[in-house]
Amino acid sequence: MRRSRKSSPLPVRDGVSPQSVFLPQGPWPTVLAFLCERFPAVGLEQWHQRMSVGEVVDGQGRALAPDQSFLPGTRIYYYRSVADEVRIPFDEIVLHRDDHLLVVDKPHFLPTQPAGPFVQETLVARLRRRLGIDQLEPLHRLDRDTAGLVLLSVNPASRDAYHALFRERQVQKIYQAIAPAAPGRVFPLDYSSRIVRDSVGYRHREEPGPPNSATRIDLMQSQGDWARYRLQPHTGRTHQLRVHMAALGLPIRHDPLYPVDEHRPPDDFSRPLQLLASELRFDDPFTGESRCFRTGFSLILPGG
Repeated sequence: MRRSRKSSPLPVRDGVSPQSVFLPQGPWPTVLAFLCERFPAVGLEQWHQRMSVGEVVDGQGRALAPDQSFLPGTRIYYYRSVADEVRIPFDEIVLHRDDHLLVVDKPHFLPTQPAGPFVQETLVARLRRRLGIDQLEPLHRLDRDTAGLVLLSVNPASRDAYHALFRERQVQKIYQAIAPAAPGRVFPLDYSSRIVRDSVGYRHREEPGPPNSATRIDLMQSQGDWARYRLQPHTGRTHQLRVHMAALGLPIRHDPLYPVDEHRPPDDFSRPLQLLASELRFDDPFTGESRCFRTGFSLILPGG
């Protein structure tokens, strides 16, 4: 599934951008048959219903009926929807807004953008509805399980300049994590490894080879069996901090993936991952001003 392009004939609806898909060469007699095979989790009944009410269109915005013949080489657009979407019972907090940027504290469990079973219950969709900014777009990723700072663009004209800061690693990201105490280790320590996606699920793993990820880890506070750590990633691999802490024998508290917790319910809201995006620093590309944003959330050491 691909994100809709700026030339999408469909507008943002209820805070959610339309999606698009390219029709390749193939044996499908109708667009409906292609969609059912390409996205089997949606199912025939739902695709048929979406097409019947005009929610699947071509590049000119013309509605495609359920019996529309398949025409390879074209692009179609549609709205995603999820039946009985679960409400995430935590709220985002707006920390800063100017002509270019919106800075928000994202709570645990809330995805940044629509994916899988989450469409309306995402940070971007919530903020677009709440603030009335259809062009709002996140400038970087933050895992659904992780809480803390997210930087979003409110102005398409300046967006590329801020994207470039992330591409060129000009944004300093600081995280905090609660993990087991490590009395035998000397901090700060620098850890690097090669991280690749696992063949099963959403997990990532380390493998031998040239490192493609690096993290500086420092001890902030220790209390009994637990400690608060300051994590500074120098690279941006998926799940990098979680993988690195687990590899050091210091898995982040309540992490269901590293190592895998087979007994944890899918959404145990009482056990949020104890990882927080706590600080963002960068030089503004337009003013040259040094900017620093800090989270209003906090992590509590067990027993504290």
